[in-house]
Amino acid sequence: MTISTFARRAAVSMACLATTLSGGLVFSNAPAGAASCADVEVIFARGTIEPAPPMGLTGLSFSEAVRSQLPGKTVSSYGVNYPASDQFNNRLAIANSVAVGVRSAQTRIKYLAATCPDTKIVLGGYSQGAAVAGFTTATGIDVPNEYRQYRNQVPPPLPADVADNVSSVILFAPPSDRFLRDIGSPAIQVDSEYRAKTKTYCIPGDNICDGSPVGQPNGLHVLYSVNGMTLDAANYVKAHL
Repeated sequence: MTISTFARRAAVSMACLATTLSGGLVFSNAPAGAASCADVEVIFARGTIEPAPPMGLTGLSFSEAVRSQLPGKTVSSYGVNYPASDQFNNRLAIANSVAVGVRSAQTRIKYLAATCPDTKIVLGGYSQGAAVAGFTTATGIDVPNEYRQYRNQVPPPLPADVADNVSSVILFAPPSDRFLRDIGSPAIQVDSEYRAKTKTYCIPGDNICDGSPVGQPNGLHVLYSVNGMTLDAANYVKAHL
């Protein structure tokens, strides 16, 4: 499976969004030892080959929406560093892509919890990035038996004591259980420590998250940055700070 259609459509319809939004954000893609800690940090994993890395268009829209709802507070943004691979015909490549993303997100969460304990962490992701965000919070990832030889490569769970640092988890268009099953992946299982502060968004008819068989993403899948859901999610974040 490839996502070239998605990339072209998103780039044409929303490329200007990245330029508009990025000017108002504070990015922190590397630990800044002497920098002051933000009140809130959005850690976001972009979708499969989504334009405007490392945050992606959906992450940029969401981060700016959060910032707009929190006047007087500093909001930094961190793009999860991972391949966001489109090699869905190569199950190990996709598994590795997600695993790299999970480790990146977990490393940033643990870093903030240790050095900026008062910073409220907002974890989010879109499409494949939503799987990354979901698995980041999982107690454990149930590796199918046919891949049991790779179980030692699965990222361990987050330490229990960082759960309080994460104020909310936002998942835009996470791949459905059916989609993940079709590509040989376990379902996303958000840990109980995070479940009550997690909100999932799926546009009705979006074939990536609505339970359809695995296939090319349809036009609905690229609308999350512009259809109002990022603002709704920002209000959810505000309510959970």
